[in-house]
Amino acid sequence: MLRRLLSSHLKTLASSAAAAATATPRSASASARFAALSRSCLYFSTQSEDATAIKKKVEDIMPIATGHEREELQAELEGRNILEIDHPEGPFGTKEAPAVVKSYYDKRIVGCPGGEGEDEHDVVWFWLEKDKPHECPVCAQYFVVSS
Repeated sequence: MLRRLLSSHLKTLASSAAAAATATPRSASASARFAALSRSCLYFSTQSEDATAIKKKVEDIMPIATGHEREELQAELEGRNILEIDHPEGPFGTKEAPAVVKSYYDKRIVGCPGGEGEDEHDVVWFWLEKDKPHECPVCAQYFVVSS
């Protein structure tokens, strides 16, 4: 029963669409379709000014943040940069003034890329332990761990 109702309704729609297509010239039909398409594209592509003006703050995101993201946000609120521990920068380490590498633990794996320019070499990886300065075997740069 439902199938008969739907098929008769679809036949009615198809016949009215065919009649409308034959009644209008081809160029008018194309322009009408283009106008409808451009209106729908405008509707979906434009953004409201309110959506672009809203900027989220750390305090807005904090209640839903978890894991490492939450640690980063907490550090940002306290004025610390939690990621600076992963990318140490500084002068070339000597025996008198070694390069200081921060660590949460008593030992850490460190990679030495060498100096700048001609002194650069492939990264050499080694364990760096607290209270034990380590010398890179390639470029003789010294490293120490700091908590």
